[in-house]
Amino acid sequence: MALTGRAALLAALGSIPVGLLEPGWTGILAINGPLALACACDYALAAPVRRLLLTRSGDTSTRLGDTADVTLTITNPSRRPLRAQVRDAWPPSSWQPGTEIDASRHRLSIPPGERRRVTTRLRPTRRGDRQADRVTIRSHGPLGLFSRQGSHKVPWTVRVLPPFTSRRHLPSKLARLRELDGRTSVLTRGEGTEFDSLREYVPGDDTRSIDWRATARQSSVAVRTWRPERDRHILLVLDTGRTSAGRVGDAPRLDASMDAALLLAALASRAGDRVALLAYDRRVRALVQGRSAGDVLPSLVHAMASLEPELVETDARGLTATALRTAPRRSLIVLLTALDAAPVEQGLLPVLPQLTQRHTVLVASVADPHIAGMAQARGNAEAVYEAAAAAQAQGERRRTAEQLRRHGVTVVDATPENLAPALADAYLALKAAGRL
Repeated sequence: MALTGRAALLAALGSIPVGLLEPGWTGILAINGPLALACACDYALAAPVRRLLLTRSGDTSTRLGDTADVTLTITNPSRRPLRAQVRDAWPPSSWQPGTEIDASRHRLSIPPGERRRVTTRLRPTRRGDRQADRVTIRSHGPLGLFSRQGSHKVPWTVRVLPPFTSRRHLPSKLARLRELDGRTSVLTRGEGTEFDSLREYVPGDDTRSIDWRATARQSSVAVRTWRPERDRHILLVLDTGRTSAGRVGDAPRLDASMDAALLLAALASRAGDRVALLAYDRRVRALVQGRSAGDVLPSLVHAMASLEPELVETDARGLTATALRTAPRRSLIVLLTALDAAPVEQGLLPVLPQLTQRHTVLVASVADPHIAGMAQARGNAEAVYEAAAAAQAQGERRRTAEQLRRHGVTVVDATPENLAPALADAYLALKAAGRL
């Protein structure tokens, strides 16, 4: 804390005990006249804090796991030099645990009428918006005996975006897409619904693709080739209800679902398809639609940044009705949700025919790799019980997936690191089969 003008005056007169405020000074000392006078002068010569002018600049967004630099510009309009400690306060999740003190505190010296910049480097540990709290400045006198202290509100927001770790799979999926699209020489072509051209038959071609009329007009066997469908509609539906809050490894299921959705969106937009996003539990949490191919991925990333799982049961009827309104034309609806038996049997299955009647439906779910590890456990009674529980859970999951398949739904069930590429492969398979 800092001495008031009255306390400094009384200290100068030597009439009260004064606590020394600098770190390392402890106790209450009875100050004599000369020392009190020195302390009062030191306090008086410290630059005022309230008159300082503060502004911010720097990064406004970063990906989870990356850094963001926010620069604080401090102007000293007084006629006294500023010798200060500065604490730039942000929420605890703005740094890795244990690094906050070093990252948020700065020392600086500003001559009268000049300005200086200090940079705070953030490394957020959670998605969403991180807002600056306050800037606290402690201004010291030339002797370092006393200080003035005050705080300033300097608003700034850094949006922490999903990390999109699955983008490393994008080149291989795009290569597969080019094969389907005929830009790479392969023995077989993907069968879509759009006729492309005729070419000579080569061993390994599907005999069903032989064009007998064209073959009769020439000396060689001709086969039809197909171009994968383009300009199709894809609706990504993120279930943000309570089942998405379950943690698999170090992150909620929702994070793995978002990563898979981003890879699929990047791939589908490159394929010429139109991508929309709906996040829903009991109400719409995010909606992105009508974006161009170049703008769809940034829009999805920003929409997902602030999404958090809600501890409520997802309203399957409301989700279905909203999805049907969002996708009035025939579309591929990709529902990223859990394969837990109760929510699927009681919520999704009764309303599923409304979706499958008009659209192609794909359900993608995050599997817990710990369950697979438990199923292999042996050695003692406890491990055997764990293996039995894991086998029961896996059996229920398989039965739930089979129920969905009987309704014509494509099911992708994979661990967090494998979900994104598996979902992309399922999309490419549907595209090659002409089912979009």
